Amino acid sequence: MTDALSHLVVDGNEVLELKLVRSVEDIEDDDTSFGPEMCHQVFGENENIFGYTDLHIKLFYSAGSLQTYLGIEYTDKIEPSKSGGLKPDDVEGALRKVLAPGYVSNLDHFISMLEKDKYFTPHGRLLHSFTVTPREGGDKRTFEVYYSEISTPGFLAYHQRLQTFLLWYVDAASFIDIDDEQWTFFTVFEKYHSSDGGVRYATTAYATVYRYYAYPRHTRPRVSQVLTLPPYRKLGLCAELLQSIYLHFIPQPEVVDITVEDPSQEFQRIRDYVDAKNCDTLPAYQPAKLLQGFTPEMANQACNKFKINKKQARRIYEILRLKSTNTSDKTAYLNYRLDVKNRLNAPFQKKKLEMKKLQKVLKPEEYAATISSTGAIETQGRLASQYLSLEEEYRRVIHRLEQD
Repeated sequence: MTDALSHLVVDGNEVLELKLVRSVEDIEDDDTSFGPEMCHQVFGENENIFGYTDLHIKLFYSAGSLQTYLGIEYTDKIEPSKSGGLKPDDVEGALRKVLAPGYVSNLDHFISMLEKDKYFTPHGRLLHSFTVTPREGGDKRTFEVYYSEISTPGFLAYHQRLQTFLLWYVDAASFIDIDDEQWTFFTVFEKYHSSDGGVRYATTAYATVYRYYAYPRHTRPRVSQVLTLPPYRKLGLCAELLQSIYLHFIPQPEVVDITVEDPSQEFQRIRDYVDAKNCDTLPAYQPAKLLQGFTPEMANQACNKFKINKKQARRIYEILRLKSTNTSDKTAYLNYRLDVKNRLNAPFQKKKLEMKKLQKVLKPEEYAATISSTGAIETQGRLASQYLSLEEEYRRVIHRLEQD
């Protein structure tokens, strides 16, 4: 029975087609389609959909306002009466739980919505405008970053549609509490001219930032969700978005520093790039100072000028010092590695001191059971591995800095 039904099990990632539609022509253009990176948050842990032959799910958004079309097509589906009561998965039911209200299932209705999209303008206040020339060639493209809050007229309905993209691209994504006014939003749009010469806007990326309270009368903004939509990746939009967040919060005297919630490795790399580029302009981060080691002056300047916390300021020091170090000079390179490894080793050294204290109060057999005989070797191996991984990440950031 299992083998007989295997053709009715499909990978949700393979049958879901996404589009950001600018014109009617895009609907039939395969080049405008893109797929999800995951779908377990909608279709279950195994990401499979059961019960259909030739299943194809179309989830199309108008490029500007993100009006949504859901189309579910198949040539056949399993009949409970003929399959011992087995039912096909409720695909629309699963999607209905996560899509914003107001999506349409009629393609003609969606096409009529596209006509209205030409009147769409971004919600909120314009913060920053910039241009990008694609590396593979082509015309300059113009992008704008807008700032919005919960109270910004019309924004919440738009955001309900926008946040659905998180489910396909951010693991463990969750929708925010729209009743909490401490949330702030930064959205990036491409500003372009349509075939009729009119100015249009297309949604390309966004970030949410929560303004945490910091005693006694301060705030500590934390970057929470950041997403660049797949058709707009590799254009440097995320770095510009992060810089825009800084430009907004840095002048505010009540802001202590700007933090990031559980950054992915990819986002941390972008953050490192932006922070290193900024700190490279500070007197404390010039090559001669970097060779003298990390100092309170570096932490203070990074915080005062760019609202960077001490932990991140130290990381930026290490990146810029590596950039300034002649790795062909064995002594200089060794000094650099020792400096970084000493920081990495600090938690282990702390643990070592704690174990010495334990030794004084525990019986010999209890103490022996607490520690591992290979602890020192494990620590050395872990430290070497940690350092190599870190230097590799730093070199990727340095490579990008050198491309500017």
